[in-house]
Formats: sequence, C-alpha cells, structure tokens
Amino acid sequence: MFKRKKEFEPFASKVWLSSPTMHGPELEYIKDAYETNWMSTVGEHILEAERMVCEKTGCGYAVGLSSGTAALHLAVRLAGVGPKDVVFCSDLTFAATVNPVLYEGGIPVFIDTEYDTWNMDPASLEQAFQLYPDTRAVVLAHLYGTPGKLEEIQKICKQHRAVLIEDAAESFGASYREVQTGHFGEISCLSGNGNKIITGSTGGFLLTDHKEIADKARKWSTQSREAAPWYQHEEVGYNYRMSNVVAGILRGQMQFLEAHIVRKKQIYERYQKGLADLPIVMNPYDPQNSRPNYWLSCLLIEEEGMCRQVRGEEESLYIPEHGKSCPMEILEALESIQAEGRPIWKPMHMQPMYRGSDFITQKGSGRATTDMYSKSKKEDRKIYLDVGMDIFQRGLCLPSDIKMSKEQQDRIIEVIRACFE
Repeated sequence: MFKRKKEFEPFASKVWLSSPTMHGPELEYIKDAYETNWMSTVGEHILEAERMVCEKTGCGYAVGLSSGTAALHLAVRLAGVGPKDVVFCSDLTFAATVNPVLYEGGIPVFIDTEYDTWNMDPASLEQAFQLYPDTRAVVLAHLYGTPGKLEEIQKICKQHRAVLIEDAAESFGASYREVQTGHFGEISCLSGNGNKIITGSTGGFLLTDHKEIADKARKWSTQSREAAPWYQHEEVGYNYRMSNVVAGILRGQMQFLEAHIVRKKQIYERYQKGLADLPIVMNPYDPQNSRPNYWLSCLLIEEEGMCRQVRGEEESLYIPEHGKSCPMEILEALESIQAEGRPIWKPMHMQPMYRGSDFITQKGSGRATTDMYSKSKKEDRKIYLDVGMDIFQRGLCLPSDIKMSKEQQDRIIEVIRACFE
C-alpha cells in the first residue's frame, strides 16, 4: 500500500535555495559610482574589488570580469586550447564549467567523480592521461563549495605538463590545507552570480600568479585594443570587463564573506543533526585537509533508503514506499511548502549536447548505463564506475539560504523526515 504524504502548512513567503543577502555597504558603493559618474568598466571599485580578492585568495593578480563564465572562457583561451584540442573536464558540474571549451573549438572529455568530495576523481584523471597523453589542459570544478583532492590533481597535471584551470565559482572562501581555492590553478575563476556565497548580481574574476596572463586577460576583456591613439585591434577581443557598479556591490559584499560561511555551516550542521537517523548522508568533505564554504547543503539517499525511481530526459516517476524515499519525492514535498530545493547537477556526459563525448572512469572510457557497477569482495557492496550518475540519481540540494530562520529549517527537516515514513 502506498504511503500518503503528511500535509504541512506552506511558508508565507518562499524559502530559497540560495538568494542574495545584502547588508548596506553595497548600496553606498553603488551610490558612489552613480554620483561620481563612474558607471562603466573603469573605476575605483573595480580596482579595490580586485585587490580584496587577491588579498583573500593569496593570488598575485585578479581581473574583474562580467561573469564567471567570461573568466572561464578567457582561462581556456589563455591555456592555449584551440580547435580539436582535448580538454579534461569535471563531469559533475554546471554546464558553464565546460561550454567555454566549445567556444574555442576544443573537445571536452569528462572525468568521473569520486565519493569522498563529489569532485573529479584523481584515479580517473590519471587513466584519462593514459588514453589521451597529449592533453594539455584540465578544468576542475569544486562542487557546492567543497574542495576537490587538490594535491593529487595538481601532481597529476604537473607530471603530464597540463595547465590546471580551477573553477572555484562555487567555492570562494573554501580552503585546502589552509590555501584558498582559486590559488591552485595556473588560471582560476570566481563567480559573483546572484546565488553565490557573495554576489555582485553578476560578475566574476580571473585569478593567476602570472602578470603576463593577467595583462592578456585585461586586454582581451576590453576588445583587445592596442596602445595606439586610435582604435587598433590585432587579435580577437571581448566585452568581458566588470562594471564599476557591479564591482561596488562585490566590494561591499566581500567584508561579509566569512560571516556568510559561518551561517552556511550552521545550516549544514543543523540538517546533519536533524536527519541523522535517516538513510541519508550529507555532501561530504575531508575534515583533515579541507574547509568548505558550505555554499549548498545536499543529501545523498543510501541505496537501501531509495524507493523505485525512473528519470527520463525531462520527467521523473517514482513509487512511494514506506521507510524509503527518492530525490523527486522530497523535492515535491519541499515545493508544497514553498521551499526551493534542486536536483544535483546532471553529469555533463549525460547531457544531450555532450552525449557523444568520451567519459573516463578508473577502468577506462565508457558511457552512462544502469549497470555500470561492480562488486567489491572486501566490502560486498556496489562500486559505481559512473559515480556522477549515481550521485545525480540519489542526491538533491536542500534550501540553504542564509536568511532562512531556524524555525523554517526545522519545518523543512520535518517535511523530509515525513517522506521516509
């Protein structure tokens, strides 16, 4: 007999996944840009925001750009990626991590995920270099604010003389062995998108320790204008520079980064405690080596706690079952009380536009199927060769908004618990 969901009173106003949290100084800097008429892509706020990002990350240079995607595009081009060049990319990530490879005509090859951090698997990356030994660029994303296995990945990239591009869009303020994410790649990228840990409504930064890379990024981001008394252009450029208004917002937000991380951690730990006796685990990290920024709190349902679920390209079906649940049931329950959750990013190699791309696991190359697992004799459990697909099937992102009250989060926890009754 199918269970019936409990009915819960919806919130008076929506609880968001992760919305902007403004504090006041941001408005003063916007007002200053307006009153001084520095509204374009030059101004004091851009220079100060770049300085503050360098100070926080430890990077030598920061270039303020219109978005994190613009930063990733310039990073890919700066790494020398051209038509038909293979680039190894994180598989479990947002499409913006990967699309810039196509902008330059490159060929993305997706690297499987590992369970310890939900990030790029170093063993799969090493396997990829055995299959594509001439690859010279790797794009690594830190999922949901959790650093990947940076020491191992850095070592592999150096051994194979590949440029590491670090997509730290979701992990600003996170650190690995006390070094900030964004300072591990030869070129790294941050995002100021509206849902990030701090926001300028948009905007992003390209980070590097190399002056020549920073100078080239600034030139390309302002239409590659040459130092001539007229408009002279000798190479392709872009309208990618950050505006002084956006930089003012980010400048105002920057001083609250650590406070936002503290609040996000409190949200994560309250979920962890409130859901502790359910067949779920929270998105993991390595407490010995890394400090996440806890941007999004996520959960993964244990296999024994999953009810039957089938997902198509745009639809999902599940069969409710006592003592079990699935991501779509929980997301529907959250939606019924006006709380925003989301599925885990659908892996890139499962996306229709990338389905023909190669996908590398520890055992070689392959494509997603429901049978991509083997048995471990030692632990007698399934070992998924397509880890990203497994996390996508069993995981979801929980409401993680800084402005969510304890009472609201308690009700969200109650709703999730009811899904397993």
